[in-house]
Amino acid sequence: MTVDDQNAPNASTGRSVRADAVLPEHEVRTALLALLAEVGTATATEAAARLGHSSGLCSFHLRQLARHGHIEEAPHTGGRARPWRLRREAPDTPDPDGNGGGFGDLARGLEDESWQRWLDRRETVPPRWRHDEAFSEVAYLTPEEMGRVADAVRQALAPYRDREQRPLARPGDARPVALITRLFPLLPHPEDRPPTP
Repeated sequence: MTVDDQNAPNASTGRSVRADAVLPEHEVRTALLALLAEVGTATATEAAARLGHSSGLCSFHLRQLARHGHIEEAPHTGGRARPWRLRREAPDTPDPDGNGGGFGDLARGLEDESWQRWLDRRETVPPRWRHDEAFSEVAYLTPEEMGRVADAVRQALAPYRDREQRPLARPGDARPVALITRLFPLLPHPEDRPPTP
């Protein structure tokens, strides 16, 4: 999104709309954000099929979410399909390194909500899908090793990435699966530090 897009006049009012302006909550926008948190990327047509709305309505609200900095266009190989994804950094979450690598509070909240929905409803899915692979691990790593672990995870997922843009490449029984990886140093709690003399 360019600065011109962010400050472009609103067609209905003629006033500029800044990307950091508050976007009022709306049922369709909330559903679109939850869907993007669940599946990663979606076009207006895919969102419409999943949510039961028209593609025009979904397209309008996706553009509004993008205009206000909540989502962004996902990389794609051209064509008319315009996939969207959650922004890598929510607009209200500062990124001290300026690298855009964070997920932001909004994305983390949607991840947690999707996880809780899974826990609450897993008995309603076919038996072969009732298993999940949730785990956490603490490992003692150097910064370089932490980077290599992250790269290994990305490499392991690489063969499956094009399935977002190419639905025909998906096996018939494939479903969207949330893949959430966070590698960060564990900081000691203040009470764990020895008292200074």
